[in-house]
Amino acid sequence: MTQAFAISIDDILTAADRLSSHAVRTPLLEFAPLNERVGKRVLVKFEGAQHTGSFKFRGAYNRLSALDPAERSAGVVAWSSGNHAQGIAAAAGQLGIPATIVMPADAPAIKMNNTKALGAEVVTYDRYTESREEIATALAKKSGAILVPSYNDPYVIAGQGTAGLEILDQAQAVDANIGAVLVCCGGGGLTAGIATAVKSRLPDAAIYSVEPSGFDSTARSLKSGSIVGNDPEARSICDALQSPMPGEMTFAINNALLAGGLNVNDDEIRMAVRFAFEKMKLVAEPGGAAALAAALHGKVPDHDGDLALVISGANVDPALYCEILSS
Repeated sequence: MTQAFAISIDDILTAADRLSSHAVRTPLLEFAPLNERVGKRVLVKFEGAQHTGSFKFRGAYNRLSALDPAERSAGVVAWSSGNHAQGIAAAAGQLGIPATIVMPADAPAIKMNNTKALGAEVVTYDRYTESREEIATALAKKSGAILVPSYNDPYVIAGQGTAGLEILDQAQAVDANIGAVLVCCGGGGLTAGIATAVKSRLPDAAIYSVEPSGFDSTARSLKSGSIVGNDPEARSICDALQSPMPGEMTFAINNALLAGGLNVNDDEIRMAVRFAFEKMKLVAEPGGAAALAAALHGKVPDHDGDLALVISGANVDPALYCEILSS
């Protein structure tokens, strides 16, 4: 890699070349009801339209495609609550790489079933009493497979950053003047990748992470200047955003590039999921709707220019989705 941080804009451009004929160029959408509610022009990057229903395919494919033949034959091991799992499974299937995914036993059934259907082996664990990293590391050591973290990896971060490149190009095509960007944040890989991309061309743009209350470790880490973790007793409907703490790589990037971190509670996220369905005709999983929730509830600091935000995934459990929409 080419700078003090884990990645540079050149790494994201390289990732874009790798992904050019494999990933979906997801749409950047605009909705009158959202503009009216927020009081300014809002552009929505809908990653629910990506392969496997979330942005995670970008980083997964970029990482796996960079493996040499010996590494590919050894296979890969990853850990995930579901979106990274599906991204790895899909990318591994395309590249002919054996994949094992460590998933929490309470992961949404749709995510676990899709991961298995894509050809990956799934090993479950208790997210509240066991360490997914320790389980995955032991599996990789036993089999000789390559570990593929869900966010703390330069190739993964660079792959996620391709969404930021697309935001820039698509915004320019519709004469938008982006002043701020909101990104749903778990471990910080998508946020770090998008921040790197956007800041390379729009250095004055304000980038904010958005996390669920109780899992706002990036926001608290930004305030303290060092990595802090989440309370193990914290709970949220955002299964995709429950990382224990930011990664060293992602925090270093985000600490340098972000304007701050925002958080939204589960009720605000539920409302955002409903708004996406009713007013935007988009399916958003709870974690994927965090940035939208921040915009809808007036949590974005004042800024010049238009607002861009990411709906990062659409893999919502059907029963939970019905409950949210009917509440």
